[in-house]
Amino acid sequence: MVIVGGGIAGLSAAIYLGRAQRDVLVIDSQKSMARWEPDVQNYFGFPDGIAGEELLSRGEKQAQRYGMEFAEDEITAVRREGELFYLTGREGEYEGRRLLMATGIYHLPPKIEGVDECLGHSMFFCKDCDGVRVAGKTILIYGWNDEAVEYALAMLLYSPVVGLVLDGHKPVWGARHQSWIHEYAIPVYPSRIAGVERDCSQLQALTFEDEAKVEVDALFTTRGDVYLNRLARGLGATVDEEGQIIVDRCMATNVKGLYAAGCVTPANCQMIIAAGEGAKAAQAINRDLFLESLQKRTLRRYRQEQLQNAETQPAVAPAGSSTG
Repeated sequence: MVIVGGGIAGLSAAIYLGRAQRDVLVIDSQKSMARWEPDVQNYFGFPDGIAGEELLSRGEKQAQRYGMEFAEDEITAVRREGELFYLTGREGEYEGRRLLMATGIYHLPPKIEGVDECLGHSMFFCKDCDGVRVAGKTILIYGWNDEAVEYALAMLLYSPVVGLVLDGHKPVWGARHQSWIHEYAIPVYPSRIAGVERDCSQLQALTFEDEAKVEVDALFTTRGDVYLNRLARGLGATVDEEGQIIVDRCMATNVKGLYAAGCVTPANCQMIIAAGEGAKAAQAINRDLFLESLQKRTLRRYRQEQLQNAETQPAVAPAGSSTG
């Protein structure tokens, strides 16, 4: 089978399928969002944190223990003919009987020159992942919708100094959210951002076109997400209004033989959840292949080879003898 995406979900699936004695190819374009995170502090089993790049490296080594094949490539097209999926990449062509899409998501950073260098250090996408690491600091939320207001309110649990940055956009939050802004005394900075002040990857202040300057320690953005679902949609997979690939409890899509796992599905986009989804998909795929081997009698042919070429009966010692 083929896994498209060598991020957390894809590698987790590869480990499980490799341990299940399946032939698996992982095709990765090296664009996992995990690579952006310099310090993952909420992944189970790493009390001191771990860099996303290191976590992926360890996952790849673990998968390689079980004979996984890896190809660094970007898949540009995929089609299904009969029971096989055919994939075309920029570097080669591939095929498999089952296909797992672990293509992930892309978080849109704010269009502010100079903040990309702060990603994972003082500019963040996820309050659940990184709220605690900026506790007690000055926090600004980049956004102008209901989600941005709710982000600002939630961050009050971490710091008393929280504000909203509109960057010249007209707010589109509702009346209830507007009332919350007043009720909780959340400052709003409507002017367009002119630039940033930072020390390497640490934000220090935002400057605005109205000549105001606002100090900041951490910037959270709610610009939105792009779900990397194009290949799955091309095969006929159903996606929701946000672009997430719809899957059942076994991580199967509506297309036979096509599965999806990780942040490209409606799961909460957390690394540990992606790992769990990859494992769940792998178990379902393994079960699917096993049932198919019974139906098509491929397991029977495999067993016949064992019967012909290997000892298939345990040794039987005479009664009363020692096996030690």
